[in-house]
Amino acid sequence: MKRAHQITLKQLRALAAVAQNRTILEASQALGITGPAVHSQLKTLEETIGSPLITRESKTVSNVTPVGYALLKSYEEITASMTRAIRDIKAMESGNCGSVTLGVVSTGKYFAPEIVAQLAKEMPDVAVTLRVGNRGTILQGIERGEYDICIMGRPPRMPVVEAKSMAPHPHIIIARPDHLLAQKKNIDAVELVDESFVIREMGSGTRILTERFFDEIAKGRELKKIEMTSNETIKQSVLSSLGIALLSAHTVANELETGRLIALDVVGVPIMRTWFVTHSTRIKPSLVSLQVRDWLLSNPHRFLPK
Repeated sequence: MKRAHQITLKQLRALAAVAQNRTILEASQALGITGPAVHSQLKTLEETIGSPLITRESKTVSNVTPVGYALLKSYEEITASMTRAIRDIKAMESGNCGSVTLGVVSTGKYFAPEIVAQLAKEMPDVAVTLRVGNRGTILQGIERGEYDICIMGRPPRMPVVEAKSMAPHPHIIIARPDHLLAQKKNIDAVELVDESFVIREMGSGTRILTERFFDEIAKGRELKKIEMTSNETIKQSVLSSLGIALLSAHTVANELETGRLIALDVVGVPIMRTWFVTHSTRIKPSLVSLQVRDWLLSNPHRFLPK
């Protein structure tokens, strides 16, 4: 019975060398082994297959039989497959291919798809999986080791991460264009204490920043707050005259450009924060994830809103 697992690459290599050089002597010289060794490899292969693989035209010149050519075709396919595998391994070792799971806080969902699109052009052999969640969700994912790298605002104390600053992250106060303060310049933040603020849910980084802003301007007064669970819902709430909101300028770039929303001219605003690229210190990052991280650090102008 012919058994594929009994066939070795050495045997196929010997057959290929004889087919190319037509003599066992020249085949042995090409392979850097003795003639008897080539003969032994061919004989074992023929016994495994159960058919002659070469025929002799003379004492030295050999021809490959149809059965031999069938094996040579498979050997060529194996060689091509192994060449691709070695190429892929080298690419993995250099960080040029593989997969990366990118976690992004929900404020970044407005530019995160552009990151994936740009990386598909720059690193076509890197598969990027994008996962978006609020700050609490992202931190839980980092703790569980779900992400290779993350984009977020203020790095957490726990879990411990390595963080590198990527780009400035301005936060502004948005309102409808017909708001009473829309045309006023240099608004004192204290004037906002009577306004209704539409804010994010607990666990959101934007919520944390908004509450700090409240603490600065409220002076102990209780501000009117309406809680929403997404930046998109907050924008729609502001458009519906439910109040004003403190949001990342990167989340409202389109609405500001089209004039659907405006940024109030408040003293001390925009509040400048920073976008960070982070990864857990508990897990050694792969070379490909470091490649993606370095690309993010070098190219924020290519995906962040102007």
